[in-house]
Amino acid sequence: QVQPVESGGGSVQAGGSLTLSCVASGYTYSVYCMGWFRQAPGKEREGVAAIESAGGGATHYADSVKGRFTISKDNAKNTLYLRMNSLKPEDTAMYYCAVVLWCGTWYLEDEYKYWGQGTQVTVSS
Repeated sequence: QVQPVESGGGSVQAGGSLTLSCVASGYTYSVYCMGWFRQAPGKEREGVAAIESAGGGATHYADSVKGRFTISKDNAKNTLYLRMNSLKPEDTAMYYCAVVLWCGTWYLEDEYKYWGQGTQVTVSS
């Protein structure tokens, strides 16, 4: 049974930083596509970033976070990270980790098979 578990959320002021982590317990494949999604109150869930084993660890970012967020994966620890710098109030959301073997379109949530429960990020102005 694959179960991603997120951690690292919290409350910060605008301009601050946070690093989210996701341990994908039970996922033992060397092939992967792992993504971070977020959902703000009253809004649809959106793709934030993804990393996939295809293409030697290719990374993808939403335009809204490019240059501020960095996704990475520690294969030895089977852990996914999202380093978030220069946080803005509009980054406030529940952040979810998602995993699948292959993702065709990384930002589409239907592409992903396994989901975590989420970790809350709140950015105050």
